[in-house]
Order: sequence, then C-alpha cells, then structure tokens
Amino acid sequence: MDTALTRLAGVRHPVVQTGMGWVAGPRLVSAAANAGALGILASATMTPDRLREAIREVRSRTDAPFGVNLRADAGDAADRVEIMVAEGVRVASFALAPSRELIARLREAGVVVIPSVGARRHAEKVAAWGADAVIVQGGEGGGHTGEVATSVLLPQVVDAVDIPVVAAGGFFDGRGLVAALAYGAAGVAMGTRFLLTSDSTVPDAVKARYLAATVRDITVTRAVDGLPHRMLRTDLVETLERSGRIGLLARALRKAAGFRRLSGLTWPQLVRDGIALKHGKELSWSQVLLAANTPMLLKSAMVDGRTDLGVMASGQVAGVIDDLPSCAELVERIVKEAEEVLEGLTGPRDGRR
Repeated sequence: MDTALTRLAGVRHPVVQTGMGWVAGPRLVSAAANAGALGILASATMTPDRLREAIREVRSRTDAPFGVNLRADAGDAADRVEIMVAEGVRVASFALAPSRELIARLREAGVVVIPSVGARRHAEKVAAWGADAVIVQGGEGGGHTGEVATSVLLPQVVDAVDIPVVAAGGFFDGRGLVAALAYGAAGVAMGTRFLLTSDSTVPDAVKARYLAATVRDITVTRAVDGLPHRMLRTDLVETLERSGRIGLLARALRKAAGFRRLSGLTWPQLVRDGIALKHGKELSWSQVLLAANTPMLLKSAMVDGRTDLGVMASGQVAGVIDDLPSCAELVERIVKEAEEVLEGLTGPRDGRR
C-alpha cells in the first residue's frame, strides 16, 4: 500500500511499530522491519554505548529502514542524535516535541523526523519547526496519554498540518488501517499489538496477562509518575493509588537510584531531566521525583516478568487481542484485511454484491 508514509520512510507498508521502553529492542524492531513495517528502537532506557550497539544489532538483522525513538527532553539528546547520524539511522522518533535545533540537525543529516504528539497545537508546532511527519496518539493509546479519542484528535491534526500524519491509539487490524486512511492519515502506529507478537521479548507470563485482559481491565492512573498513564489494572496499581505521599516518595527514591545505575546517568543529570520534564507541565517536585518510578517499574514487568512488582503499559486494544502472531504474520494479515475492506467499500453501490 503506497502512502506518504511508505514513500517518506522507505518501507513497504504504512504500519509503524512504536518505540516502547524495554520492549522495542533489536529483535522486535528487526522483525517489524523485515515484515515491511517501520520498526522503531526505544532508546530512553539505554546508555549511549548500548544505543550504538543496539543500532548495529538491528542493522545486522535487516537491510530494511528503521528508526530510533529519543526523549527530546533528555540532557544527552544531542549526543544520541549524533550517534544516530553516524550510524545511518533512517528515522528519528520523539516521544515529546524536539527542539528546532534537534530537528534542523537531523534533517541536515538526511534523517526523517517524526515526533509523536497528543494535541493539535503540538503537531502545528513541530510542523512549523520542520518535522517531516507526525504520529498523533489518541487517548486509547498505551503509556502516557491524553483525554481526546483518536477519532476526534486525528481529523483535527490532519486538517491542521501539511505533513503526513500517522494515527496511533486503538489500532490493531486492517479495518483500523482503512479507517485511519479515510480520516486522511498516511498510516497507523501500534504499540500493544506489536508487544503481543512472538517476536516480542516480553516474558510469556506478562503476555498472558495482556491476553487475559478485557477492555475494562485497562485503566488510566496518575499514581505511577504523576501523569496520566494507561496500563493494565493490577494489585500493584491499586496499591500505588492507595499509598500515601511518604510511601510513594520512598519508593520513587529507590527506583530512581536503580535507574541511575542502569542508565549511567549522574544524579545532577537526573535532576536536569526532571527539570525538563517539569517544564510546561503543572507538576509538583514530588511528582517529578515520582516520574523516576516509571522506567524501573516497567522493567520489572517487561524484562523480569514480575507482574506483581511491575506496571504494564497498555492500549485499550489489549482487550480485543487474543493471539501472538509473528511480526511477518501480523503485518501480512493487516495489509490483506485492509485491501479486502477497501475492495468491499469500492464495490457496486446499487446494493448488489
């Protein structure tokens, strides 16, 4: 299926596998890329050296284009951009709006810049700064999310910018791809659907929790890091929601120390990242500290398989997913179904079939 996204990124199909921390590693990204989708490597939980190694590992597994997701507010974002440029990465993805300077540097090096946004004004801003395309995530999406549904937010953004728009939040099959194209999008981006594949390294026990979930088992909470965060409802989430401030802060300090050791960051760097996180948001300093919970709580589930000690970010689509195909099987199925739906929509209009 030829769209503005496939032409821009050089991929065969208008499908993006999003950059999920601890999930979108070299194996999943290369499998998505080999399937014809745009695989995005998640780098926020990697040291710069590990990022370089991961990029090279993906490259050893596939000749197809792929991208890297960065935290635009990270203190070493510019250094990570230089690693991407040096390693010849095709696409840069951002969870937050990157600065003009980062966009300019990437475009100068020929890297396609595709930030993720959750509001029309953010899409307008990055488009004005030179972004090549934008991923817009509605409230159905997993992880940090907003309140506006994809079906309302997507057409707003499509009408507001002149660059390709990729739809995220609530997509898992070919019908959704056709719906996104009908709204004017150039493709769809999916996180939870790619997490639930046989190519995902997420432990089997965690995948089983996702597959068992209904749409009512997925909630939005501020208890983890002070920001709206969509995830599976578990006993841990309910405990965090009941915990007092002192208990939450003690937990946050322990998790921040663990993440600092894993990431190689110094305490001053963590503080600077916290200041960047606070900028433009109505967060207290205690909430900024609580944000240190997120990487390690996600790691407990997504890497260690501890569904009792970790959190499991999830889009609402987890409630309608019931299988674990390979990335190749998933993408082939989505594209085939989309083509069948399109054929049905463009058939005879006099009621005959």
